[in-house]
Order: sequence, then C-alpha cells, then structure tokens
Amino acid sequence: MNMPPSTEVLNEVAFEAMKGRRTETALPTPEALRAAMPLEAGVAQRIAKHRSAIRNILRGDDHRTLLVVGPCSIHDEVAALEYGEKLKRLADEVSDRFLIVMRAYLEKPRTSVGWKGLLYDPERTGSGDIHSGLVRSRRLLCNLSAMGLPLATEALSPFAMDYLGDLVSWTAIGARTTESQVHREMVSGLPMPVGFKNGTDGGVSVAINAMKSAAHPHHHMGVSATGAPAMISTSGNPDTHLVLRGGRGITNYDADSIAAAAANLAEHELLTSVMVDCSHDNACKQAERQVDIARQVMDQQRNGLRHIRGLMLESFLEPGRQNDGEDLIYGCSITDPCLGWAQTESLIRSL
Repeated sequence: MNMPPSTEVLNEVAFEAMKGRRTETALPTPEALRAAMPLEAGVAQRIAKHRSAIRNILRGDDHRTLLVVGPCSIHDEVAALEYGEKLKRLADEVSDRFLIVMRAYLEKPRTSVGWKGLLYDPERTGSGDIHSGLVRSRRLLCNLSAMGLPLATEALSPFAMDYLGDLVSWTAIGARTTESQVHREMVSGLPMPVGFKNGTDGGVSVAINAMKSAAHPHHHMGVSATGAPAMISTSGNPDTHLVLRGGRGITNYDADSIAAAAANLAEHELLTSVMVDCSHDNACKQAERQVDIARQVMDQQRNGLRHIRGLMLESFLEPGRQNDGEDLIYGCSITDPCLGWAQTESLIRSL
C-alpha cells in the first residue's frame, strides 16, 4: 500500500524547487554594519536637528522653503562628494530662505529593467553586489553627513532603511510604491518626515490614502537589527506630506492643481503642505524645464499660495544624462537627465 508523502518530505521538495530559481548570499546585519561605520555623536545630533527643522517647515512654523536637490541616482561617490561640497557652501549662503537637503538616492526604481542603483550593483556589471553596495552606500552617507548636509533618499527597499535610515533627514516614497502596504507600514515607524508622491496617473488619492495609513500604528513582519525574523510594531508617523510630480502627460505644479490638492488633504484632515517635484512628469523628463517650473512655483508661493512648502530638483555637476559605458563624463547622470551645477546655483540664487 502506497503511503502519501509526509509533510517534511513535501516541504523539502517545495524548498528544493524554490532553490532552483534563486541563490542566497549572506549579508551583514544592520546592527553589524552600523557598528562598523558608526555615526559620531555630534553628527547624530545634527541629523536630529535637521529632521526637526524639516518638520517645522512642513507645519508652517518655519518661514523657509524646503529644497531637496541633487543627482537622480548616485553612481559615482567621488562626484557625489564634490557635489555635496558645492551644495553645502551654497546652502549656508541661502539658509535664511531655504533649507537645502541633498538628494542622496542609492536605489533606482525601474519601470521594467535596468541598473537598480549603487546599493544593488555598485560596479554596474549587472551581476549585483549588495554587500559592497551597502558598505559603499553607508560610507558615502557618513561622509556627506559629516559635511553638515541634511540628506534625502527614496525608500525603495524597506530593508535598506534598517542599514541607512539613521543617516537620512527626509525620505520619499515614489509614485510606484506609494500604494504599497509594505511601504506604508515602514513609513509608520520611520523617525523622519516622509513625502508620498502622487500616483503615476497624476492623481493624489493614492498618496492621501498612504498618508492616512502611515499615520496609524501597524504590526508587520520584518527583520530585527540582529537579522532575526521579527514582528515589528510601529506607532505611526504624523510627519508625512504630499509631493506633486505629475503623471502620464499630466502636470500638477500650477496654482489650481496645488490648491485643489491642498483642499483634498484638508478634507481628509491631513497636513496640507505640498512639495513640487520640478522633474519627472512635471518636466516631461526635460531637465531644463525645471528652471521655469521652480520659478513659477515660487511666484505662486509669494503670491499667497502658502501650502507650497518645498521644491525638488534633479541636479548634478554636469547637465543632461549619458548612457553607461567606458568613457563616462565625470559628474553626469546615467539615469534621468539633470541640471548642471552652474544652472542649479544660478536658479537657487535667483529664487
């Protein structure tokens, strides 16, 4: 008489079948990486002050405008540090009007396939090396933080924030992930202000739902600082806001769109502060259009549209973008096109 296979045998068969499609490479735990590259006490205190200052701007308690500016996605740490030095000097000079936060984006969301960012594939070979990516990413953020710059990133992988989140003053949730339950749960436990981008269709309802969800406590599965599976319990993040980035041929940086978004937020009893992403669909992926958009938005703010609390610009040392290859132009983006530094500095001073 044939007996049915045991549960243990079935589990082993299922596991072996799963292994056929993946391999596993051990990574350091978040606790181990942070211990190997610790934050100095003074830097940690400065990051806490940066987060508090951003909160005050978003709540309207600080008259300045939040300006998140920097490369689309960092592929060259040396160029990023040079950019950071230039940005820090400019930030100090205009600190009475702007709180400048550097984009230090280490993950690149992809619509289909492509290079996923320094964190995943630092040598851009396509083979991936997340261990090296984590080490290089944390080292870069530590060096930028030591300059005194507040840093911004997009939280694409919730696991990455366990390794790098202590260095970040402001975080974005992208248009593709704003609807994700996992990301809403993660934001509920983050210690910094977070901007949710409107959906890829240009509508704000997805972001509004995300803000409401992230403000509440959650219980979800995750990994502890020591690398063990854990139930994560979060208390809710009250410091979220809307980022308008356009979508599918729709722009939403005009006064009517911003006022409508603020009214929608107020109807749901949410913070009515709005940041305008001057790039992406608002600029139709044309980097130079960011200049006119930024000026128009700041004019709207000066004319009484006080819901505008921030701007986002994609900028690097050299203008435009280039395809990845052997003869790369130093300081030029290999992902989305950016403003060059000369354009960026001129624009910010003019604002």
